[in-house]
Amino acid sequence: MAKRISHKDSICGVARPLDAIGDWWSLLIVRDAFNGLRRFGEFQKSLGLAKNILSARLRNLVDYGIMDVAPASDGSPYQEYVLTEKGRGLFPLLVALRQWGEDFFFEPGEKHVLLVDRKVGMPVRKLELRSQDGRVLGPEDTVVTWVPEAGDVKPAP
Repeated sequence: MAKRISHKDSICGVARPLDAIGDWWSLLIVRDAFNGLRRFGEFQKSLGLAKNILSARLRNLVDYGIMDVAPASDGSPYQEYVLTEKGRGLFPLLVALRQWGEDFFFEPGEKHVLLVDRKVGMPVRKLELRSQDGRVLGPEDTVVTWVPEAGDVKPAP
């Protein structure tokens, strides 16, 4: 099996985070954390994942600051895994992935879960990428550039 390559030094904002969340188990753990799961056993029951794999993924998420380990909220001797601010920042990514999956991986009328606004009980609106002036943007409307230095913006090679 080929050794996994690290992207920790990449200048790309897509590649670098993949070291932290680039496998499906990690994103499913984060998804479950957003759904209220906090304990090792809860994650294992939900995912059906081997203990050693789950332990490694949780450790990685903690090491990258996506989750923290905290004493159990019920005062028991257990520990819980809670999303950090960095971890909660993954919410739009999971929503985008969910909406993309709903659009392209289910047949019309096929049963699946739906993300709903808790306050009004309606499905969450589709995410849109918008420009600074409010226009909806597509891939053809964007370009990757170097981070500006002293106000200078140049396309990346």
